[in-house]
Amino acid sequence: MSGTESGPRPGPEPTAAARAELVRQIRAGGHLGDPRWRAAFEEVPRHLFVPYFFVATSRGYQRLSGSDHDPDRRARWLEGVYTDTALATYMRDGELVSSSSQPSLMAMMLEDLRVGEREGTGSGCRVLEVGTGTGYNAALMAHRLGTDRVTTVDLDEEITGPARDRLAAAGYRPAVVTGDGALGCPERAPYDRIIATCALPSVPTAWIEQCTAGALVLAPLATGLIALRVTEPEAVRAEGRFLATPAYFVPLRTPVRTPTGTDPAPAGGRRRAPRDALPREALRDERFHFLWSLAAGSLPLDEILGLWRREDRPRRERFGVTVDGSEQYAWLDSPGGPHRWPLGGW
Repeated sequence: MSGTESGPRPGPEPTAAARAELVRQIRAGGHLGDPRWRAAFEEVPRHLFVPYFFVATSRGYQRLSGSDHDPDRRARWLEGVYTDTALATYMRDGELVSSSSQPSLMAMMLEDLRVGEREGTGSGCRVLEVGTGTGYNAALMAHRLGTDRVTTVDLDEEITGPARDRLAAAGYRPAVVTGDGALGCPERAPYDRIIATCALPSVPTAWIEQCTAGALVLAPLATGLIALRVTEPEAVRAEGRFLATPAYFVPLRTPVRTPTGTDPAPAGGRRRAPRDALPREALRDERFHFLWSLAAGSLPLDEILGLWRREDRPRRERFGVTVDGSEQYAWLDSPGGPHRWPLGGW
């Protein structure tokens, strides 16, 4: 299905009250304490970036659009746009390719970028976003930081083209690049922050190389969010812990660069044991699924289960990741501790 529709047809504009109510819901969840991020969510119109979305039904996906002739369907579209939920925005052959993330999760991630840390230097952060999607997140960052400090990249012109148009219609002109997100965007580097809105099997080393010393990389990995502090970009060294929140994103799409006949790693980067091999207590535990996603392919299932049980079902924030040159490994509690294992590469 085409992603070229640029916006709703002329009609009644959503009131500022709709955005204000969404902001109220996000604040009730403990986010948007920073008035500058709050202003971005209040002033950037999400409906311009989500002119349509898809809802799963028993008969497949139903398309809701702001340009629908049916007023009831238009009302459902508008209600969905300003609800704190993720929206499926781009389908290809029945498969979800791109989405607009849940606004409260977006707010949390943007706050955790800590862009204000550089304000004392007299210049703002330069941010690379991997996973342009609708362009809404890039608009929020452009509102907060200025358009010249935001670069966003996605694989397909079918996604970046409409996003670029919607950003311009909303008054924002960040650099929107069509390319392989795993390679970053070297022509716009260096970056003080990198934020990914797509799930990774591991952290692309190109991202670390394109950062400044002290930069922060925030990315979905293994149903969590890893926050890596870059210590030595030239030596490709970074380290950090997972945030506490669960996070489920569409996988990063990248051209397959494997030898002919080689089966690339699946989305999420791991080949995992079948679910029927798991005990019921593990199947029901969300913390186990995080550890399983993080360690499968590197540790056998019995070791993963043993670690989960011995460590009393450890929370996400006890885990971390170290990037050291061409090597990456995950760890529990401490990078030098007894529990560590390699992550897959690109």
